[in-house]
Amino acid sequence: MVNKLVLEQYDIKQEEIEKELAEIIGSGSLENIEAAFDTSVKNFDLGTILKGRVLGVIGNNVILDTGYKSEGIVPLSEFDTSEEVEVGADVEVMLESFEDDTGLIQISKRKADRIRGWEKIVNKYQEGDVVTGKVVRKIKGGLLVDVGIPIFLPASQIDIKPPGEIAEYIGTEVTCKILKIDEVQQNIIVSRRKLIEEERNQQKREFLDSVEIGQVAKGEVKNIADFGAFIDLGGIDGLLHITDMSWGRISHPSEMLAIGDQVEVKILDIDAVKDKVSLGLKQKSENPWTSVEEKYPIGSKIKGQVVNIMSYGAFVKLETGIEGLVHISEMSWTRRINHPSDVVAIGDSVEAVVLNINKDKEEISLSLKQVELNPWTNIEEKYPPGVTIKGKVRNLTNYGAFIEIDEGIDGLLHISDMSWSKKVAHPSEIIKKGEMIEVKILSVDKDKKRVSLGIKQLSDDPWKKEIPEKYHVGDIVKGKVTKMTDFGAFIDLSNGLEGLLHISEVSKEKVKKLESFISIGQDLNVKIVKIEPEARKIGLSLKGVEGAPVPPPEGESKDEPVADVEVTENAAPESADTGATETAAAEEVAEEKTEDVKEEDNT
Repeated sequence: MVNKLVLEQYDIKQEEIEKELAEIIGSGSLENIEAAFDTSVKNFDLGTILKGRVLGVIGNNVILDTGYKSEGIVPLSEFDTSEEVEVGADVEVMLESFEDDTGLIQISKRKADRIRGWEKIVNKYQEGDVVTGKVVRKIKGGLLVDVGIPIFLPASQIDIKPPGEIAEYIGTEVTCKILKIDEVQQNIIVSRRKLIEEERNQQKREFLDSVEIGQVAKGEVKNIADFGAFIDLGGIDGLLHITDMSWGRISHPSEMLAIGDQVEVKILDIDAVKDKVSLGLKQKSENPWTSVEEKYPIGSKIKGQVVNIMSYGAFVKLETGIEGLVHISEMSWTRRINHPSDVVAIGDSVEAVVLNINKDKEEISLSLKQVELNPWTNIEEKYPPGVTIKGKVRNLTNYGAFIEIDEGIDGLLHISDMSWSKKVAHPSEIIKKGEMIEVKILSVDKDKKRVSLGIKQLSDDPWKKEIPEKYHVGDIVKGKVTKMTDFGAFIDLSNGLEGLLHISEVSKEKVKKLESFISIGQDLNVKIVKIEPEARKIGLSLKGVEGAPVPPPEGESKDEPVADVEVTENAAPESADTGATETAAAEEVAEEKTEDVKEEDNT
């Protein structure tokens, strides 16, 4: 039975077809022929590939005559070209089902194409063979590649490195290696990565067989790490360590290279067993240290830039690849530098003197201070003892004051050299920090870098003439109590001249506590009992002096009793020497600590 849809499409009458058939078949009945045809077709198995002929196109469908009693319909989308749907064109289709409600058989060109393509691929290729096809679309887990049939390229097998967005491969042609052919599932899995790896291994073997240490090779920067860069030499990656990138200082490989850069490198070492190649970039040019001694002779002055600062010194760049060290001790003649940053900063341009060169260790010692004349060299000629100069009080200590007499040079004004007659407890009693004062040079020690100064030496020593002429033993003089100790009290007579009122000279009676008789700031009339110009001492007494303080009656003192202390006449001079002893001790301390204290106070 002829399909009525086709007859209507082509405006063909059923009666005309039957009449023509009767003439063709002669005596055989049409019913018998149809029955025979039905029997023949129904012997076809579903899934059988049939040959069909294009009858025409209805909308989005193509009508095919497959030899069955009814026609079949195939969607137009299953055809790749317009030539395939021309009337009369032969097409292979797969039988999916017999007549449905429409009276048509269900057929598929796409499935037939897949079966034929599969048969062709299976007959042509085996696992391990190489195929080339076009990437048609992205699916879960990878790509579909058309090689006559769609085959699967997993994402992990696209490249030896992470492929990124795999959709970028759609529309491109790729060459892959067949990993697996599953005939049951009619599925083929391929790998592009495997093929690349094999190609790189071959290139690697060829490279290692042909390359030699010292040769120059071209490559591409594949990856960058903190310690260096990996260069693709074609089949093998070589390591360009950061120390082999430049003769100069670089903190990171990215300062010189970027991924994808084409570079020319030198082969430094080859380990064929471990497949490792060491590369160098700086080795393409001459090591600047080769001629360093000729370019920077010892004693010469050079200019450079500070490129790094450490606790022990500063590194100065003379040229690319050559740096010299200015040790902290070579930064100043006069200052004690706690840290190089006190003197220089990174980026500073400086002038220095070359002290020493060790070409083997690639080290240069430099000096900043030796660019200038050492101020201590001619200190004795510039400041001879006895000269009077002006200086600035830079710092005060318990034992004296440091006076800046020249740039970077301080002299010590010891507390014992501040007054001829006054016992100075602290320099602040005489001078103030920051003020300009006049001092006399007492001594200069160039080797130890010490200058001793004095103020009292600006005037004559009153103990030589003035005091002996003005004061005599037995004189009653007026004074004020300035200081009290266990052994007595110091009395200011005039102009800073002090005498000692020993506790044994306070009263004819035994004195248990000095505070019971006198107090600081009290005005007293005292008798001079001893004058020693050489020792610079005046001994005083209250015994027999009219108006001398009298101890309070027993039981009226508010002070706590103290143990009796037997004070003899011999004890007085010893006690009176206490001030001189303290001064001598301070001088010794000053002699030992002048430099350290001076330098600490300068920071």
